[in-house]
Amino acid sequence: MDFALLITAYVVFVYSTVCHEAAHAWVAHKLGDNTAYLGGQVTLDPIPHIRREPIGMVFAPLFMLFTSGSLIGWASAPLDPMWVTRYPKRSALVAIAGPLANFALCIVAMICLFIGAKNGVFTPSAQPYFHKFMYGTEGTVWEVIAQILGIVFSLNLLLGILNLMPVPPLDGSNLPLLFLRDRAADQYQQAIRQPWMILITLVLIFKVFPMVYWPVYERVTLWVYQWCF
Repeated sequence: MDFALLITAYVVFVYSTVCHEAAHAWVAHKLGDNTAYLGGQVTLDPIPHIRREPIGMVFAPLFMLFTSGSLIGWASAPLDPMWVTRYPKRSALVAIAGPLANFALCIVAMICLFIGAKNGVFTPSAQPYFHKFMYGTEGTVWEVIAQILGIVFSLNLLLGILNLMPVPPLDGSNLPLLFLRDRAADQYQQAIRQPWMILITLVLIFKVFPMVYWPVYERVTLWVYQWCF
């Protein structure tokens, strides 16, 4: 993978993460928690998000990208813990907003790929995978655009599915709060804050997530290709 492609993947990662966190912050602001809003996270400007999590948004992803070709990073939008405890259902809606932002970016990329395919500037890949999702006409700007759209599509599908896993600190761990009430919600929130939960999270991310993500990726890819070609 060449240097330009690695930088492109990193830029897509940054802006995808910014959209994810800005969605958290915006929904929290609308539902009554202004912590992230006052911290400057209701923005698509990456600087406030990078300033909050420089290791997760700059050092870790760039190190992993240039040493292993993989992307690992993180960011966060601050919430008031008292607000989260008092309004568990609202905090669950805030959590859902992040993955939904990723899926929205995924859909936008898919629509752009569809338009390009129907106009003959994109052709299918024998083995669709991130930057090789589709090919643009070689030697033209469409070759680069196809790579960017493939990364946007694939990376945001990955981020959306990953963050819906039901373990802390991932967003999916808050989804049960939509259905729990009063004492049950309090007990659940206390349980997912226990330090040992991180062990379960690591096991699920490295062992279970690939078994979930790749079948979904292959099925969605097949559907997109049938739609486009």
